[in-house]
Amino acid sequence: MSYYPESIRKLIKNLSKLPGIGEKTADRLAMHILRAPRRDADRLAHSIMEVKEKIRLCAMCFSLSDAEICNICRDRNRNFSILCVVEQPADMVAIEKSGAFTGLYHILEGVLSPMDGVGPDNIRIKELISRIAQGKIQEVVLATSTNIEGESTAAYISERLGNHPVKVTRIASGVPMGGDLKYVDQVTLKTAMKSRHPI
Repeated sequence: MSYYPESIRKLIKNLSKLPGIGEKTADRLAMHILRAPRRDADRLAHSIMEVKEKIRLCAMCFSLSDAEICNICRDRNRNFSILCVVEQPADMVAIEKSGAFTGLYHILEGVLSPMDGVGPDNIRIKELISRIAQGKIQEVVLATSTNIEGESTAAYISERLGNHPVKVTRIASGVPMGGDLKYVDQVTLKTAMKSRHPI
C-alpha cells in the first residue's frame, strides 16, 4: 500500500476498520471517494459528523434518536399499552420493518451474560421495571434472541415482572433457536410476533 500517498493510505486504513470492510473493499471505497465530486465527499463527511454530534439515546425507550424522545415514542398512533423488549436498536428496526407491531419498545442494550460479566445492573432492566411500575403498560412482549443469553434474559425479566399487573408474552414460532433478530427475515418476524405466547 506504500504506492499510495499518505492521505489515501490513511483513508484506506480508517475505512478498513469498519465492520465487514476488508483492505480490498476499503481500497475500492477510497478510490470511489477520490473520484466522486467534492460535494459528495463533503456530504459523506458531514453526515458522519452529524451522526456523531446529534444521535443520542431516547429518554424513554433507549433507541437511537436525534431528539430527547424518538419518533416512535412520540407517535400518538402507537399502542401505548403494549411494550416490546429487545436487545439492541437493530432488533427494533427489524421488528418495525416486519410491520407486525404497533406498540412501544424498550431497548435493553444487551443481554444477561454472567460469563462476560454482564448482570442485571449492566443492561436496562431497572428502567424497564420503572416503566412498568407507572401502570400504563398492559402487556410486555419479550423479543430477545432465542440463544441461551436471550432466553435467560427473558426468563429473568418475566420473573421480575411477576408481581406487576402486566401480561408477559414471548415471541414464538418462526425465530430459529440461536437466531439473532436483526438477521431474521420480515415474514418470519411477523409470524413470530403474531404467535407470541405467555411464559
